[in-house]
Amino acid sequence: MNRAFKQFLLFLPLFAMIGCATRQTVDMRRQERAAAYANLAPEFKSLVDQGQIKVGMPMDAVYIAWGKPSNAIQGESPQGRMTTWLYYGTTFEEYRYWGYRSMDYYRPYYGGSPTIERDFVPRQYVRAEVVFENGVVRSWRQMPRPPP
Repeated sequence: MNRAFKQFLLFLPLFAMIGCATRQTVDMRRQERAAAYANLAPEFKSLVDQGQIKVGMPMDAVYIAWGKPSNAIQGESPQGRMTTWLYYGTTFEEYRYWGYRSMDYYRPYYGGSPTIERDFVPRQYVRAEVVFENGVVRSWRQMPRPPP
């Protein structure tokens, strides 16, 4: 079995648990900010329950739907105070290098034939951005995962 496939098998249960954890965290955040959730319009409640956001939502609704942002940037425009929430994602970038493997696995020696080895290095990227103006969503966008 190659190394990448073994790593995939190792992390498969983790990926399954993440899917379940996402729903649990929306429920937990809804309980954490129960008063704010109770005051939401029915349309926003429905979207928040599905983990979605929309222009016009208050900050609390976005927090319940998507969670705490990775970074928050403050600013100002002629219309008022602006806050931008950034959500980071992680991708894995392939890193190739020359390695030397012994042909005899029982008695390793140095000076074997060169082979191209691969490793995967984690890399962060901005996955989503939400811009608030005076406490409500003015715009939002999700960015694609960078190409490998």
